[in-house]
Amino acid sequence: MHPAFLATCFQLRGKIRKLVVQLSPLRKSFFTIAILVIVAISTSHFLGSCKKDQHIKGLELLEQEIPQGFPDPMYRFADNPLSEEGFELGRKLFYDGRLSADNQHACSSCHQQVAAFGTFEHDRSHGVFDSHTLRNAPVLFNLAWSPLLHWDGAFTSLKDEAVHPITGNVEMGETFDGVINKIKEDPEYRDMFKKIFRYPFIRPEFIQNALAQFTGSMISADSKYDRYKKGTASYTLQEESGYQLYKLNCASCHPEPMFTDYSLRNIGLPVDPFLNDYGRMNISGKREDSIKFKVPTLRNSYVSSNYMHDGRFNTLMQCINHYRTGVQQGPTLDPSLINGIPLTIAQANDLFVFLRTLTDSAFLSNPRFAKPQ
Repeated sequence: MHPAFLATCFQLRGKIRKLVVQLSPLRKSFFTIAILVIVAISTSHFLGSCKKDQHIKGLELLEQEIPQGFPDPMYRFADNPLSEEGFELGRKLFYDGRLSADNQHACSSCHQQVAAFGTFEHDRSHGVFDSHTLRNAPVLFNLAWSPLLHWDGAFTSLKDEAVHPITGNVEMGETFDGVINKIKEDPEYRDMFKKIFRYPFIRPEFIQNALAQFTGSMISADSKYDRYKKGTASYTLQEESGYQLYKLNCASCHPEPMFTDYSLRNIGLPVDPFLNDYGRMNISGKREDSIKFKVPTLRNSYVSSNYMHDGRFNTLMQCINHYRTGVQQGPTLDPSLINGIPLTIAQANDLFVFLRTLTDSAFLSNPRFAKPQ
């Protein structure tokens, strides 16, 4: 036990003894019980603090990045101390095919950096053994700000959301026991896990924590739009026109600076009869949640095709035209889209040009997020 803590305890014990002598027998009893409770709580808190200090000892701790103008993130790594070593372990796991049953489908097989960590120019993701998932892989960046994860908002924790793709039958199809049995023979993995988590064996929650450190550190905030807001870049007339159209027609669901409000909405897409995907209703069981999906961010949308939850649209202009002329009426349709979004062809082009300014080229090529060499 820490010497300073022991000294404090001895000093406190002497003062308590003097006070107890002056009390009646009955009061002594109550007083002693109260002191025991206080000491127990204090000791537990102190030891917990020591344990936390020990947990992060020897690691290069990282400060969570919060870009200028961004709100406070939902996830602050309070239960998962962010470190360079934890980040690198998460990156190694993210690109490791051994996390899948066939050893070929790493997280990165569906989340590719060139597509802002979505699936590049593909409708729905491919899984193990030639399986095909029901949905288009969502982009992975600025996740620490998201209160809900996955298209249907099924998860609220970065650590928990990683479980589904690893264990899903049509995704990676593995079990955590299976993953651990494969990577525990890797001396580099053994050393990394032991150093970070101070435990001799690899555990499922350690894998989840490391992946959360990597994916939760993916920040995209250096597009032309961001430089424009800082006054270091200028918009063309067409980009400025598109920006004003965005603020008038899109900002209620895709507000700055995250370009999503993280809500779940029915935007008037007809249900694919083959997939029969009803979104949030699959999770909640409520009819009022039918065909509601999470509002995606517009950041990097120019490079993250395909689009919508099932990747039905190949191009960004097809998405814009859906809001112009393709919104289907229904009982759960978002009220803001009852009349669609009336735009002329010229206005649609201006909006498209503005959306290109949300592309963060530095993020798409940042070697820190690329596959380890």
